[in-house]
Amino acid sequence: MTNEQLKEFILKHAGDAQVAENQQFLIATVPAASLHSLAKSLKESAETQFDYMYSLTGVDMQPALGVVYHLESTKFRHNVVLKVFTEDRVNPVLPSVTDIWRGAELQECEVFDFFGIKFQNHPDMRRIFLEDDWQGFPLRKDYKDEVNIVDLIK
Repeated sequence: MTNEQLKEFILKHAGDAQVAENQQFLIATVPAASLHSLAKSLKESAETQFDYMYSLTGVDMQPALGVVYHLESTKFRHNVVLKVFTEDRVNPVLPSVTDIWRGAELQECEVFDFFGIKFQNHPDMRRIFLEDDWQGFPLRKDYKDEVNIVDLIK
């Protein structure tokens, strides 16, 4: 499948997506409400078969918080990047994709731990690296740790 065909597929399943292309990947920025259904279509469609989510990364784009997904079809050898954002920094919630790609379970917990993004319908949303009583989210750009003198605010 060419990037142009993939772009058409994405826009057919998530018309509100913004699709761009860089030198390596097709990149689709998808509203949170469209993410789960698009991800499911990308995996289950016979023409795309994105069976491998090899990266799920949290990002702080101030003011938005988001997640970037790198997907690959091991059958067709094509790749796509999905991005999803929320402007809610107080209670950021995005849909979970653990029912689509089981490997997302641990990575979503990691993003929750370090960025504070909760994943709706995640089977076991909890901190996995930091202590349960840890205050704040250390990979956010506005995080300040008075004890250890870590200051990411510029």
